[in-house]
Amino acid sequence: MKYTAFIASVLLLLILSIFSPVPIYAQSASVGTAISISIIDKNVKDGSIIVSTPKGYGLSTLVYDSNIYGVYTESPAIFLQNTSDPQAKPVTTSGKVSVLVSSINGNIKKNDFITTSTIPGVGEKATRNGMVLGTALQDYSNSDQKATGKIMVAVNPHLNGAFKSNGTNVLEVLKNASDPTLLTQLASLRYIIAAGIVLISFGIGFIYFGRIASSGVEALGRNPLASRIIQLNLVLNLILMIIIVAVGLGIGYMILVL
Repeated sequence: MKYTAFIASVLLLLILSIFSPVPIYAQSASVGTAISISIIDKNVKDGSIIVSTPKGYGLSTLVYDSNIYGVYTESPAIFLQNTSDPQAKPVTTSGKVSVLVSSINGNIKKNDFITTSTIPGVGEKATRNGMVLGTALQDYSNSDQKATGKIMVAVNPHLNGAFKSNGTNVLEVLKNASDPTLLTQLASLRYIIAAGIVLISFGIGFIYFGRIASSGVEALGRNPLASRIIQLNLVLNLILMIIIVAVGLGIGYMILVL
């Protein structure tokens, strides 16, 4: 099976080299095909993560960037060069590539997902759902979170939803809800259901208390001597309203985190 794949690859290279007007360079530092891409950043390094921006292709600077494109590779296995743009650089969009990473989000273990970080062009360990570059094929650890190193990564940019939960507290849940890059179809449905339950509980609670308060005021006007009993009844109904709202909030939150 391995020999068949090798022979097929060689035949593909021969066919492309004969019929394609685009020069092809084969090297052995990585396993993947790189294409010519014009990169707007000047300080791009071998292994830098490249993303698509409104201004063009450049270094990643956001965590879980939804526009991950590939990795700048100085020694790609196959390079399809665009001779009309001599300034273009080889960028690999899939395959096994050496990638710049850091321990800014924890040490990296083999098979961890790798995503973008706030360090330009450098990846980090992914610990929540969102856009990832691919899967780590090697370990990386460093006590200096600002330092960078290179590890082999199976590059396959995609939206990852494999983690069990997007958040463990209210602030994290709200943060994830405001980031559309983290919302899979299932996550979106969960947010919609949770929001619906919360709104319904608020509606029931306030409508119920509003009616009780209105009838209490009328009763107080008709019978001032029973003011204490009426006030106690209003307080009890206010507590009941708070309980209804709190239960709705609790159910909505449980839907998001479980």
